[in-house]
Amino acid sequence: MSKAFGYRAYGGPENQEFFDRPVPDPRPGRLLIAVRAAGVNPVDWKIRNGWLGTDAPLPRALGVEAAGVVERVGAGVEGFAVGDEVFGVTLDGGYARHAQLDAAEAAHKPPGVSFAAAAALPVAAATAYDAVEQIALEPGRTLLVLGVGGGVGSAAAQIARARGVHVVGTAADRNRGYVEELGATQVRYGEGVADRIRAAAPEGVDGLLDLIGGADLREAAAVLADRTRLVSTADPDTAAALGGSAVRRTHGGATLGELARLVASGDLDPRITATYPLDRAAEALAEVESGHARGKLVLVME
Repeated sequence: MSKAFGYRAYGGPENQEFFDRPVPDPRPGRLLIAVRAAGVNPVDWKIRNGWLGTDAPLPRALGVEAAGVVERVGAGVEGFAVGDEVFGVTLDGGYARHAQLDAAEAAHKPPGVSFAAAAALPVAAATAYDAVEQIALEPGRTLLVLGVGGGVGSAAAQIARARGVHVVGTAADRNRGYVEELGATQVRYGEGVADRIRAAAPEGVDGLLDLIGGADLREAAAVLADRTRLVSTADPDTAAALGGSAVRRTHGGATLGELARLVASGDLDPRITATYPLDRAAEALAEVESGHARGKLVLVME
């Protein structure tokens, strides 16, 4: 049996608990890993709440990204072997001692990248990578990131900067130092944000990545001349009405491999602000669910 932390009913955190589950033989196309680290994301509690469907059998372990060591390889899998250090999207929950990865959406972890750093990449950083690719700015252009202080925003700023793109990001004034560490210029969000963006980027904004939506997106869009370079993860309906689009996720091991390369080269820091043992998984998820977590939180297995 293998220890896991998850939920026995859909709803709030009162449904969370630890439980034991069998260590499975991986299905075709999958990898069974001994988990070394698991990322904590807002999507985790949204799944628990039932907001993304209630069809999965219960109990269910939390977590959608993990890094670890391959223990078994499913039928039809090529390019992976027992003992490989890997990371990717989990299919049965990463807040656990063991988890399954989809081999097509997994990648090898480079020796110079920690398990914690690798576990922080498959959701937020991969979303950021896809968004920056979709906006497709040339070096020297300026990208505006609404909500730059979170996991996706932090990664997007660094990925853009590695491509020679200038970054302006909205965040609370208390996060100014953090945003500057990302290589971005901080602008306070809220009413009047468009004027503050114009002051911070007097030569204009060439692309906009929205991670907030709502009023800030509607106001900030006024500074963007080419609305086709507006991409949103938070409010795709408003983005479409403004002439932009939702982020198009590509997934796949190739994207994860590129992200790991950026981490290994020093161009991308996953900005892990706290790590927790599995026994404190509820505490880590509660911090993320509060909406006040900065950077990335990761569970590290002892």
